[in-house]
Amino acid sequence: MSIKSDKWIRRMAQEHGMIEPFVERQVRGQSDAPVISYGVSSYGYDVRCADEFKVFTNINSAIVDPKNFDEKSFVDVKSDVCIIPPNSFALARTVEFFRIPRDVLTICLGKSTYARCGIIVNVTPLEPEWEGHVTLEFSNTTTLPAKIYANEGVAQMLFLQSDEACEVSYKDRAGKYQGQRGVTLPRA
Repeated sequence: MSIKSDKWIRRMAQEHGMIEPFVERQVRGQSDAPVISYGVSSYGYDVRCADEFKVFTNINSAIVDPKNFDEKSFVDVKSDVCIIPPNSFALARTVEFFRIPRDVLTICLGKSTYARCGIIVNVTPLEPEWEGHVTLEFSNTTTLPAKIYANEGVAQMLFLQSDEACEVSYKDRAGKYQGQRGVTLPRA
């Protein structure tokens, strides 16, 4: 396996629609208008968070059960910012829609700007031939409210290409999150 460079990412996005919409350079803000960077980096792609959030709440005293998830555990928020309560979490989605090639595994890591504030971004790997908007999980590990900015960088995707294509892809086995659009809650 090898990690793929900015040149490979640009080619795959432009010729195969791997990332849409695609930003072929890293966008950064200026001191008078700061922006958390997004777009192509040296060996990855910094994704943006859309303005759709589901913020965890316990107002209904629900039990978090991945086999029988209660949608009332979240409050829907559509905004340029999302405030995550202390020691809580929120779900969001990427602005970008991904189409992962059959010989590629994609791993997501949080950006240091958020990590240094105690905000952890968690995303499970994007398997070969998976496609959709990526559901992002933000954990606020602090005792203070935390802010997430929509349409700015939140995490970096790293693309690992194998020497050979997998025998069975996510698409082949009809994975339950294939083709997801928007913020997607757990499915049993």
